[in-house]
Amino acid sequence: MCELLGMSANVPTDICFSFSGLMKRGGETGPHRDGWGITFYEGKGSRTFKDPEPSCRSKIAQLLEQYPIKSCAVIGHIRQANRGGVNLQNTHPFERELWGRNWTFAHNGQLTDYRALEVGAFMPVGNTDSELAFCYLLGQMKDRFAKAPRNPVTLARFLAKHADVLRQKGVFNMLLTDGTLMFAYCTSKLHWLTRKAPFGKAHLVDSDWEIDFSQETTPTDVVTVIATEPLTKDEPWNKMDTGEWLMLKDGVPVS
Repeated sequence: MCELLGMSANVPTDICFSFSGLMKRGGETGPHRDGWGITFYEGKGSRTFKDPEPSCRSKIAQLLEQYPIKSCAVIGHIRQANRGGVNLQNTHPFERELWGRNWTFAHNGQLTDYRALEVGAFMPVGNTDSELAFCYLLGQMKDRFAKAPRNPVTLARFLAKHADVLRQKGVFNMLLTDGTLMFAYCTSKLHWLTRKAPFGKAHLVDSDWEIDFSQETTPTDVVTVIATEPLTKDEPWNKMDTGEWLMLKDGVPVS
């Protein structure tokens, strides 16, 4: 299995703290040594860093741990390969354009009988079940809506319906964002927490790093972090149930 990391915030925020904890699991404190990737959004633009090497020894990952890129939406992933070779084209997150927005997707799990899924105009570049599932979701979105729905709950319910279809084919934990909305869906394992005033301290599970968020934030900041497994040992993480989904905007659940 792989591990996911997502962030939705109401102000540009760096994710160095959470990212550092996740990267340790890529071959040091965890078995996910088959590549890693992360996408940061800046307005309608996005920048993605990927490496098929284990994140625990990746020079690119080490750079990002120390380089505070501020963003309102982030998706990260560390891979333990089960479908497709260990190479760059199979490294998450995956990106495509729809409705004039860059969409980013990452998946944790394994699907069976997925090759017959209709992908429409969105073709996979690699040969993972994850990327094909992403193309399937985008194809369904494009066929159903000529443009982005005004109500994010409408889109969330539509995505959840098709995520339910994919869940019937195996384990399907996922994150999807266009830089404004962040959609999370759980089949087996996904956790989330929201940090807002009054801010406190947090300590990473995978390394000896403690941070006092009251010294790093303002009273109006709201930041929601999503992860496969809790990244900190002293915060109230919420565990999602099978079939549960969450749509976020500016760090706040819209449904």
